[in-house]
Amino acid sequence: MNKHTVVIVEDDNEIAEIVIMYLKAANFLTQWFDDGKGVVEWVREHKPALILLDLDLPTKNGLEVCTQVREFSDIPIIITTAKVEEVDRLVGLEIGADDYVCKPYSVKELVARVKANLRRMRRTPVSADGVQVHSDCLSVSYKDIQIELTSIEFSLFNLLYSNANRVYSRAQILDLVYQDYRDISDRTIDSHIRNLRKKFKIFALENDLIRSIYGAGYKFEAIS
Repeated sequence: MNKHTVVIVEDDNEIAEIVIMYLKAANFLTQWFDDGKGVVEWVREHKPALILLDLDLPTKNGLEVCTQVREFSDIPIIITTAKVEEVDRLVGLEIGADDYVCKPYSVKELVARVKANLRRMRRTPVSADGVQVHSDCLSVSYKDIQIELTSIEFSLFNLLYSNANRVYSRAQILDLVYQDYRDISDRTIDSHIRNLRKKFKIFALENDLIRSIYGAGYKFEAIS
């Protein structure tokens, strides 16, 4: 496994060449696919660090690739696409993508997002109140039960958890969790919160770990 390999799935040769050039200048190794076909198998075998995934691909589209990768891996996935409608953003994030960049984009910004998503993977573990956060594998455990989160889910929960009982507004969450909130709406935050709550149901706790504060935002509810 090479922890510094970024997979680029992009059918536009010119865009792919520029992205590869910038990533190599930032000391990343790259693997380029001009179609979604073969990506899932390669990722399963080689376990790269991150995937840059276009949606509009000739044979196998990006949403299908993302869904299949999420069946066995929580590798960070950044969707890159010309689709800008909110429904496309929500669909992409709800199937497990961690970030979303709309074309045309700044390649320097894209590389910065790659680095930011990988930094999330290296944060030190936190533990309290019976809940343990495992930054090395993007998971949360309670007693003997452990669940895996996507990178963006982990970052959102870790923000609330690390500041127990502090209420964060949606605007603050946008600023602190999402790299470019110009393409993210309040509905997307609410969607991630719903996904987290669904996953946390396996802990069989009496109260939700994430509490909604009407008109204010969200907070981590410490276990009593």
